[in-house]
Amino acid sequence: MNFMDEYLKKQVTADEAVKVVKSGDWIDYGPINAQVVALDQALARRKDELRDVKVWSLLTLKPPKIVEVDPEGESFIWNSWHLSGLDRKIAGTGRAVYYSSIRYSELPRYVREHIEPLDVAMLQVGPMDKHGYFNFGPQNSHCKAICDRARTVIVEVNERMPRCLGGFEEAIHISQVDYIVVGDNQPLVQLPSIPSSEVDKAAARLIIEEMSDGCCVQLGIGGMPNAVGKMIAVSDLKNLGCHTEMLVDAYVDMYYAGRLTNTEKNIDPGRMVYSFALGSQAVYDFIDDNPGCAIYPVNYTNKPSIAALNDKLITINNAVEVDLYGQVCSESAGTRIISGTGGQLDFVVAGYESRGGKSIICLPSSKVDKDGKARSRIVPTLANGAIVTDPRSVAQYIITEYGKFEMKGKTVWQRAEGLINLAHPDFRDDLVKCAENQGIWRRYHKMAVS
Repeated sequence: MNFMDEYLKKQVTADEAVKVVKSGDWIDYGPINAQVVALDQALARRKDELRDVKVWSLLTLKPPKIVEVDPEGESFIWNSWHLSGLDRKIAGTGRAVYYSSIRYSELPRYVREHIEPLDVAMLQVGPMDKHGYFNFGPQNSHCKAICDRARTVIVEVNERMPRCLGGFEEAIHISQVDYIVVGDNQPLVQLPSIPSSEVDKAAARLIIEEMSDGCCVQLGIGGMPNAVGKMIAVSDLKNLGCHTEMLVDAYVDMYYAGRLTNTEKNIDPGRMVYSFALGSQAVYDFIDDNPGCAIYPVNYTNKPSIAALNDKLITINNAVEVDLYGQVCSESAGTRIISGTGGQLDFVVAGYESRGGKSIICLPSSKVDKDGKARSRIVPTLANGAIVTDPRSVAQYIITEYGKFEMKGKTVWQRAEGLINLAHPDFRDDLVKCAENQGIWRRYHKMAVS
C-alpha cells in the first residue's frame, strides 16, 4: 500500500499545526532528541494569544523558544520528568522549571494512566518508511505512551534521525498521526564525552575488579561510568552484554574492541538493549538501522524483574553524596534538583536481583564547592532537603577512589566504619566524631579507620 496520499493530506506547516493548541492545554514536546524545533518556534509566535499552556519535557537538549519568549512563564509552564544541564541553566535564570519525580520504569504508565490528559503531543521523528511508520529515533522511552494518551498527535520529520530497530513501540503509524510537519533537519544534539579524572580512573579500576567474563553491563551517566567503559574496552574481559537505559559512546568502544558480544545474555541474546541513546555522532551512526541493537520502551529496559533476567548484571551509577547510614542522593543538592531519580533505583534493584549480579554506586570521595572549599561526599547525614534516590535498605556496593564497601547485611556501626574508610582522609576524623554523636560508632573500631 502507498501511504503518500495520506501523508500529503496530513502535511501542514508548523504554524498551521500549532493552531490546535489552546490556553490551558497540556502538551508534550518530545523527550531528548525528539524535542520539537520548528513546532517550538511556531508555538512561540503564539505567545501573546495563549495562557497557562503546560508543557512536558524530559532531558531538554535544545533551548526552547517558548521559554525564551516567555521568561515569566505566564503563557507556557515548563515541566520536566528529568532535568538536564540546560534545564538547570534555565532554572538559574529564575524561570521556573517544575520537576515531577519518577521511577523511570513506571513513566509510560504514569503517562497512560495518571497524568492530566494530553491535549497535544509533538515529537520529532524519522521519515516515514514504505509501511507508513515514523520511527521515534534514539529515544523510545515513553514516546508511544505519549502518542497513545494525546488527543492530537503532531510529528515533525527530521531526515537526520537514526532509524532505531526494536524492540517494540519504536515507531508510530501514519494512521495514528493527525498532522505532519517537515522540519529543517537539524542535527541531533550530541553529548560531549566527559573526561575521566585520575579519581574516576582509580574508582573505575576497583569497579572492574568486581566484573568477570560474560557480565551484562548497565552504565549510568557521569565521569566514573564513562571511565569504566573506556577501561573495559582495553581490558581482557570477554563476551560482555548490554542491557541499559542509556546507550553511550563507551558501549560502541567496547563493541569495536571485541569485549561486547551479547552472546551470553539470557534475554535478547546477540542484541544491545537500550531505551535511549545519547552521545557523539558515532553512537547515532552505530545504532542507525543496526539489527544488533534493540530499542525498547523504558518499562521494558528498566523494569527490574526484566533486567534481572540477565545473569551477572552489573549496574554502575553515580551519586552526589552518601551518608553514613547508606542513603544515596543522586539527584539534588539539598532542595535544589540537579537531575532526577531517572532509572537509577530501577537498576540498583535489578543488579542485586540478578543471579551473580551486583549493584554499584560510585562517586568521588570529595568535591570542591563554588567557594573553593573541599567538602566530603561521604557525609554524616544527607544535606537538609536532599532527595534519597536509593534507600539504605536497597544500595549494595559503594565505591570511591579509596576503596569499596558492600552494605548488604551490615549494621549501622559496620556501615559507618566501612563508609568512613571510603572518605577522603582529611575528613575521616570528623566523620568518626559525627558517627559517635549519632550513636552509630563502636569506639574500639576507631583504629580501623585509616
